[in-house]
Amino acid sequence: MAEENKRAPQKVLFESGNELAAYAAKQINYHVMGYYPITPSTQIAENLDAMRAEGLHDISLVAAEGEHSAAGICYGASACGGRVFNATSANGLLYALEQLPVQSGTRFPMVMNAACRTVSGPLSIKGDHSDIMYALNTGWVILFADTPQAVYDMNICGLKLAEKVNLPVIVAFDGFFTSHQKRRCEVFEFDENVREFIGERKPEVDLLDMEHPVTIGSYMNEPDIINNKYQLHQAMKLAASWLPTIYEEYEKISGRNYGLVRECQMADAQTAIFILGSAYHTARAAVHKLRSEGKRAGVFTASVLRPFPAKALYEICKNVKTVIVADRQDSYGAGGGNMTLEIKAMLQSFGRGDIRVLSRIYGLGGKDFYASDAEALFMEGENPDAKAFDYVGITPGHGGREEMKYYEPLTKAVSSPEILKRSVNPENGHVLVENARISDLTVMPKRLSPGHGACPGCGIPVNVNLLLKGIEGHVVLLFQTGCGMVVTTGYPKTCFKVPYIHNLFQNGAATLSGVVEMFHQRQKRREFPAGDITFIMVSGDGGMDIGLGSAIGAALRGSHLILLEYDNGGYMNTGYQLSYSTPKGARSSTSHVGPAQYGKTFFHKDTAAIMAATGMPYVATAAESNPADFVRKAAKAQFYAKSEGMAYIRCLSACPLNWSDKPQEERKVIGKAVDCCYFPLYEVEKGQTNLSYNPETGNKKAPVLDWLAMMGRTKHLASPAYKEVTDSIQKEVDRRWERLKALSEHPLL
Repeated sequence: MAEENKRAPQKVLFESGNELAAYAAKQINYHVMGYYPITPSTQIAENLDAMRAEGLHDISLVAAEGEHSAAGICYGASACGGRVFNATSANGLLYALEQLPVQSGTRFPMVMNAACRTVSGPLSIKGDHSDIMYALNTGWVILFADTPQAVYDMNICGLKLAEKVNLPVIVAFDGFFTSHQKRRCEVFEFDENVREFIGERKPEVDLLDMEHPVTIGSYMNEPDIINNKYQLHQAMKLAASWLPTIYEEYEKISGRNYGLVRECQMADAQTAIFILGSAYHTARAAVHKLRSEGKRAGVFTASVLRPFPAKALYEICKNVKTVIVADRQDSYGAGGGNMTLEIKAMLQSFGRGDIRVLSRIYGLGGKDFYASDAEALFMEGENPDAKAFDYVGITPGHGGREEMKYYEPLTKAVSSPEILKRSVNPENGHVLVENARISDLTVMPKRLSPGHGACPGCGIPVNVNLLLKGIEGHVVLLFQTGCGMVVTTGYPKTCFKVPYIHNLFQNGAATLSGVVEMFHQRQKRREFPAGDITFIMVSGDGGMDIGLGSAIGAALRGSHLILLEYDNGGYMNTGYQLSYSTPKGARSSTSHVGPAQYGKTFFHKDTAAIMAATGMPYVATAAESNPADFVRKAAKAQFYAKSEGMAYIRCLSACPLNWSDKPQEERKVIGKAVDCCYFPLYEVEKGQTNLSYNPETGNKKAPVLDWLAMMGRTKHLASPAYKEVTDSIQKEVDRRWERLKALSEHPLL
């Protein structure tokens, strides 16, 4: 009873793991969170932003342009004596991976949540453990939560441990299982109790301490580097000794203690499963059923992966005959996943190589794991002839490539009706395009077929098909990750009638550059038939944030390709978080509107101007409201991509779901964006700027608020309370428009 009285007041919430991670961060009141949205961890930043809009915390949420930069933001902030937070998943974790040893090697504490997800490729957003296992050798403490309650508790304990031993900590949990499934949980009623438990931050090194200047991240050779890594090893050993103590201290105020390991019915088990995460509870249900049938089954798990709790695990399983290690990832070619290798090494180190270990790969890509599946694993464990390694749950495929052929290939003749007439102006070398009437171009075959899964009113297929109406001959398409890719390529079907390849956000332009170079090399070596191909990359959903560096590199190299950016003003494929192209003031899931926040706080990015600064031969903006202009620019882009280098077209692309407007009115909405000069139509051809549409000429120029008021995401800006924000947007739009007019009037610009 005396111990019970020490518990701090708690309240019950019905929340998911993501929500509870955010709630813990809010109670801690971190100084900085650097983040980039990636499913299924996005809700953490979203919830923190919603709470910030209500004035519930003071955390500075910094939206990076990619996970690598987010990790850099966190590293820089953590070197300055404050508390730092992050969250990511899957390829986001891998993209940031280079930064993780920097953080641990310089010994700066922070906490990062990893909602574990399948690593591409092929692309899958469902949960497994193929991402977190890459982090085992980074020098980070890795806690593994198997319930939403554990996510909350480990976020609090993790920070205390991080600051105790000066190491960064990952709190990992199952994506879409623990991250999204709501459970009844207890949280501390008062934020002060959380902050008292963690204690005051007392950094050993502070980059902002002007009285004691320090150099962080020095260049090292031997023996300094080996000494540094040995100190990291010692810090991990120190973490192993401190974690049980911190859990015990936490139990006194919360009533909950996770320990290093957890087990069910292991005292006399003969066959046991080792399994991580939420599936531990599924396996427990199978154990209880098998026990009722007289079978000596057990299950155990680890709540910490680094430092690996070898001794604690050994004490649990030292009396079993068979351990089935269920890995939700595979260490390809090693005969088992990472946990299989760890368990085998642990048993060998304690002289128990006689305990049989079976490795089973399960649940990849979020494939459900049922109690019946766990029972089947136990049955395999009792079979003396069971394979040492196997996958479980695999199914027959869809047949050969011929069976998956949905369209006949488009011949060059069919793709080249030769309606568009291109010629070069001898005076300035610019390309002239005639006959760009949409009615005449209906004979152009669609390379993107109907039957895709895009939302009604989505601008992506409209814009892609408009672009392709101006492109004659053979085409190869590359789509970066995004809505456009997801809704057109659900395996085993495809909407593409032409060759297509996908790569991740940050690397699309480089990938297509490789395709282009191989095409030219194979033609040069006469390994490929004579002829021509137009290579087109389609990017959007924020792809020109995280992928901007790759795109600029391709432009500077002069890669012969077209880059089409469908600008839908947000990271729509992950649930509409703000991107750098989101309008200032717009509501999104990471720029909420509330008493303390009015939406996105900075102006939209002018990607076309950035790309024009690379000196590429052709840059243009286009809109479905002006289709003939769009097709003309596509034809020009093809000319320059073939003859001189890279061409870039940016089009405004509607997203009725997240713009919160009517699908049937999207062309009007797009047209208003053009008329208010938020999205002006122009081209930069060989360095010379030319307005292709001037709303002032026809007296159509409108205030920017006329456009903003047409969409639910910005409708609030019409309120007098936001007049200062609206005025700043109008001023910036006018400034960019006047600058653009001045450029178009100058013969050299």
